[in-house]
Amino acid sequence: MHSSLPDFSMPHEEQAHLAAESFRLLADPTRIKILWALLQGESSVTCLGELVGASPTVVSQHLAKLRLAGLVKGRREGTFVYYKAADVHVRRLLAEALFHAELAEQDQPGERDGRPAGRGLDEPAAHPH
Repeated sequence: MHSSLPDFSMPHEEQAHLAAESFRLLADPTRIKILWALLQGESSVTCLGELVGASPTVVSQHLAKLRLAGLVKGRREGTFVYYKAADVHVRRLLAEALFHAELAEQDQPGERDGRPAGRGLDEPAAHPH
């Protein structure tokens, strides 16, 4: 049945595994908040802790996992490390997940002004840190 569809192709095993691993690592509200903050720009562990309401130790543990997954990058400056989201794909992935959550919360996927209802999650506001 699917073989008759001209543009149909299944992801290969490695792609499926890597995508599932990324979703697994994002399956934590604190990591979602950390990534969202990092989409606003670079931040230190201390600043991220303040933004997400977690201790620097907890934030560091989350950042280590996100870094291993390739979702964040770190830059050392003296004794400090500043983190940022790895690339624009992280922004799209997170924006879509948050947008989907907002629609589920509203329980009605209506449109307004020709755009899907939402708060412009694909363009996060800058934060001061």
